Amino acid sequence: MNCCGLLTPGKEPVPLKSIKVELEVRDHVATVVSTLLYENKEDKPIEAVFVFPLPGDAAVCHFSAVIGQTQIVAEVKEKQQAREEYDDALSSGQQAFLLEESDQSPDIFSLSVGSLPQGESASIRLEYVTELAVQADDGLRFCLPAVLNPRYQPQGSEGASVQVTSVPASLVPYSLSFSARVSCPRPISKVESSSSLDPLQYLNAEKTQATVKLAAGHKFDRDVELLIYYTDAHQPTAVVESGQASAKPGTLMGDPVVMVSLYPEFPQSVMSSVASCGEFIFLLDRSGSMDCPINNSNQQETRIASARDTLLLLLKSLPMGCYFNIYSFGSSYEHIFPKSVEYSETTMEEALKKVEQMAADLGGTEILEPLKHIYSQPCILNQPRQLFVFTDGEVWNTKEILQLVTRNSGSHRCFSFGIGEGASTALINGLAKNGGGHAQFISGADRMQPKVMQSLRFSLQPAVVDISVMWDLPKGVSATVLSPPITAIFQGQRSLVYAQLTGQSSEAAEGCVKVKYNLAGHPSQSQVNFSLKPAEDTGLTVHRLGARSLIRSLEVEQKDGEKVDEGLRKKVVELSVQSGVSSAYTAFIAVNKSNKETIQGPLVRRNVPAPRMMSAPVPQRFHECYLYGPPEPEFGEMMDDADMYLSSDADLAAALEKTSEEVEKPKPASSSRTTSFFSNFKKKVRAFLKPRETSLKTDDADCHHSSKLNETGLPERPPRDPLLQLVSLQKASGCWLLDAALAAALGKTSEEVEKPKPASVNQEVWATILALIWLHGFKIDAKEEWELLAMKAVSWIHAQNAPLVTECVEAGNALLGCSVQKDSLGL
Repeated sequence: MNCCGLLTPGKEPVPLKSIKVELEVRDHVATVVSTLLYENKEDKPIEAVFVFPLPGDAAVCHFSAVIGQTQIVAEVKEKQQAREEYDDALSSGQQAFLLEESDQSPDIFSLSVGSLPQGESASIRLEYVTELAVQADDGLRFCLPAVLNPRYQPQGSEGASVQVTSVPASLVPYSLSFSARVSCPRPISKVESSSSLDPLQYLNAEKTQATVKLAAGHKFDRDVELLIYYTDAHQPTAVVESGQASAKPGTLMGDPVVMVSLYPEFPQSVMSSVASCGEFIFLLDRSGSMDCPINNSNQQETRIASARDTLLLLLKSLPMGCYFNIYSFGSSYEHIFPKSVEYSETTMEEALKKVEQMAADLGGTEILEPLKHIYSQPCILNQPRQLFVFTDGEVWNTKEILQLVTRNSGSHRCFSFGIGEGASTALINGLAKNGGGHAQFISGADRMQPKVMQSLRFSLQPAVVDISVMWDLPKGVSATVLSPPITAIFQGQRSLVYAQLTGQSSEAAEGCVKVKYNLAGHPSQSQVNFSLKPAEDTGLTVHRLGARSLIRSLEVEQKDGEKVDEGLRKKVVELSVQSGVSSAYTAFIAVNKSNKETIQGPLVRRNVPAPRMMSAPVPQRFHECYLYGPPEPEFGEMMDDADMYLSSDADLAAALEKTSEEVEKPKPASSSRTTSFFSNFKKKVRAFLKPRETSLKTDDADCHHSSKLNETGLPERPPRDPLLQLVSLQKASGCWLLDAALAAALGKTSEEVEKPKPASVNQEVWATILALIWLHGFKIDAKEEWELLAMKAVSWIHAQNAPLVTECVEAGNALLGCSVQKDSLGL
């Protein structure tokens, strides 16, 4: 078999040899061109099928193939028609190419390369455009999804699941090269990445243009993420793009389209205050894949462990008087309280005890049912509902979930967090967009806590209401908005508006767009003036993004569970075909009609594997179970999840980087696949796996979970971070108690902590001031994580009318070896 070139673990040849990606970023819009090189080294014609991820909000706008000297450009057609043309071409011996979006999730595409003759090569070109999301530190985030984790589909659910052929990231049999060109009217200050980059090369003295490349030897163990930083990033902008010369005026592609980018800034008085009410519901993924390391640089910190720590910070930072509840889900779901309860010392402590016990032990990833249960609960009067969703996003029914969130968007705001490589961008971004909240991705070396706490700050801001967009245009020119209505505005976050401009005006004419809204009872507005003269060299990027925005809005209108609205479907198909942008109801089809020779012989299907993060990390107890079949009943739920990652004996062997023979050989002769294996053969299997554990390196390409096991067979938890240790001792009211646990967290003895306290000062006041000094003195770099709970502590101290605060701060500084000023503590 080695004569056939690259092989999958199933010993099938892989015809995909390389992927070349060229990225062009202009301000906050990215154009991505991917070239996929296929080569058939077999002695028979093949059909290569590659299922891979793309950003969920990308507008795929070009698909073509080059075979020899012939280029074939694909057309967008109704999906069923495109499939039939593809099948007809193959059955008549013609070459054909089909690119289509998954029916379940808009961030998964399938590329079929049909009738590639023996010895033949084909170069496939795929192009898409996408907006770049703004991060908490004002960086623009571009992500090239490289990792496609299997999507969990529960047994008995309707609809065909996306068939993903995947291998451990270290075994991906094709190469990736990546280069980027960045340009902006403002200087580019830096470009960062979780992957290794060659140095940034500036192309001009103004530093408004630059190029960067992925360093050689990139491993397919992570998505390729770029963070691009401009100076003065928060400048509102508007770009007008000319219509397509060949398109009819009055149509979307024939008229100019404007893209407006606004950055509303709120008054400091509003930003410095936080709400003291709200119903906070936290929904945590506890599927088996959450037991994987959050990134490759720290194999010990799992996703579920990071989520537990984050929930600790969240619970300590909630305001007194609010309501809260915590749900967790896998194949089933649980909740800590039957309904949301008032936040108090008692309810907080009860919740924390249960959070501490949470493990990634609930099987698959079924988020729909817990969401339905949450939405079925009546909202609490004068307590705005804020939903926080934490998941690694491996769900199959993304569209159904987003439709549910949309239907309930008027009753809550949804803040979503995609954890780890391969999280579904369509799901995470869609939850926030449809739920009027904010989305965050935690990948690479990111820490979850600062991103989540930023979203908590957003949720504590007053909701912006009565949002309207007003256009002031020259006489005879009108604007038709293409993007969905703006439902959420947050401090410093960008709001994008696309509009088709119909009518004639002079190029010297100007227009203005205003976004009006009400914030904390005060009418406010943001506006940008712009020239109607079209920008140069934008191609049709703005038109395609506008068309994509309108297509997505129409698709969301399709009611969940109902028969497809034919009028709506027809409208989407017409818009998709006209704009050349993909949709749920269309596909790209290309047939090589110039090749007069029919291709002889039956086609052999070759599934091109996508890299997956979760190969052997499936927690060690999964491996032990999976070697010889499900053991004890308690592991039944886990097996549902494990089946996604290890679907055959050969797959398991590949995940463990062993041959099938090496895996089979040490199995005790009397053990069948149905034996209650865990209790009888645990030691032998651990002995077999141990060499693999000890050989792990921190940069190992696969997502292995190699933590030590305690006596119960569960991973031991590492010692708690000093910051979290101190935070865990804070009371719901905001104060700390003066006790041995606090002394230990401060690195002192009880006697050392108690001795310098001024005699007339309350013990809790003294303890709380010490905790605040320690946070400011030793953890100022993590201030965004503890700032809200520190504000609560300061409010508590003020409420006590405590004497001698200045003396306490001086004594506390002397004790802890700090020099924190009283003013910087907020006292």
